[in-house]
Amino acid sequence: QVQLVESGGGLVQAGGSLRLSCAASGRTFSRYAMGWFRQAPGKEREFVASINWSGEHTYTADSVKGRFTISRDNAKNTVYLQMNSLKPEDTAVYYCAAVSRDGYYYTKVYEYDYWGQGTQVTVSS
Repeated sequence: QVQLVESGGGLVQAGGSLRLSCAASGRTFSRYAMGWFRQAPGKEREFVASINWSGEHTYTADSVKGRFTISRDNAKNTVYLQMNSLKPEDTAVYYCAAVSRDGYYYTKVYEYDYWGQGTQVTVSS
């Protein structure tokens, strides 16, 4: 089992950057594929990006491609989401999630086994 804790959210102006972190407990972090999702008020949770065990393979949603980058440091049990050129429509609660399989093309909420509590990102215009 793994527990996930996100951090790094906050208020930023449009065009700015933030880096989210997700710290995982447990000694088997490197055996989990990881993902980031977001949920804006009144909307469904949507996929943002995912990464495989080794960090070699990633997949990013079209809505953030070229602006957001997912990465991981297995020695630190941490996955990151670097967010650049932020837009007001990026405002949401951001969640990290883990799936206990290798691979990186996990884009559905139901595919993930564990979730963090979320961190708020607000982008002002």
